[in-house]
Amino acid sequence: MEVLPGKILIVDDEPDIVEFISYNLKSKGYLISTAKDGIEALRKAKDFHPNLILLDIMMPNKDGIETLRDLRKMPELDDTVIIFLTARTDEKSEIEGLNLGADDYIAKPIKPELLATRIGAALRRFRKDDDEEQKVNFGDLEINKSKFTVTYKTEEILLAKKEFELLSLLASKPGRVFLRNEILQRVWGTDVIVGDRTIDVHIRKIRQKVGIDLITTVKGVGYKFEMA
Repeated sequence: MEVLPGKILIVDDEPDIVEFISYNLKSKGYLISTAKDGIEALRKAKDFHPNLILLDIMMPNKDGIETLRDLRKMPELDDTVIIFLTARTDEKSEIEGLNLGADDYIAKPIKPELLATRIGAALRRFRKDDDEEQKVNFGDLEINKSKFTVTYKTEEILLAKKEFELLSLLASKPGRVFLRNEILQRVWGTDVIVGDRTIDVHIRKIRQKVGIDLITTVKGVGYKFEMA
């Protein structure tokens, strides 16, 4: 049986664009699902479990920015690559999209072959990262996800379970801003009710225990891992 290269969810309110992109990606062997707005995209993403989502920004009912925020709160989509495909080409929109968790930002119009190449490259990068050992190094700092250990200059630092999970989440994408709601969803889940200051307390403890400046506060938004 032929193995499909991946599942892609295309989210755009312009039927002609959806049809055109769908046709070209299906010809490359991808399994395709489509949605006309953010609300439909969230519903289909849960059922379809795409490897990659092509997401337009300007859509009715729920735009791409709002949809991205909600998609990144869904644990079942942790392994999903999200690419903005949009006619908005201003730098501010691109920066906002990448900071909120988009993996790439592609401006319309784009030639089908180039789009397929960008998609293939994004999926290969992710699969390569996924196959690598669950250990990451940032200078003298090592985070071992399989052993749940943190080492700085060969000295092991004891972190509580939630402290480790929080640090590991932020370090999984250095430079990316994780929203407070997203952190709560992915570290504490929806079954536990915690106070708004919970994240702040855990961040402070991590900073104290590690002893170096490694987490940056983005006021009113969230946090990002950024070694000084």
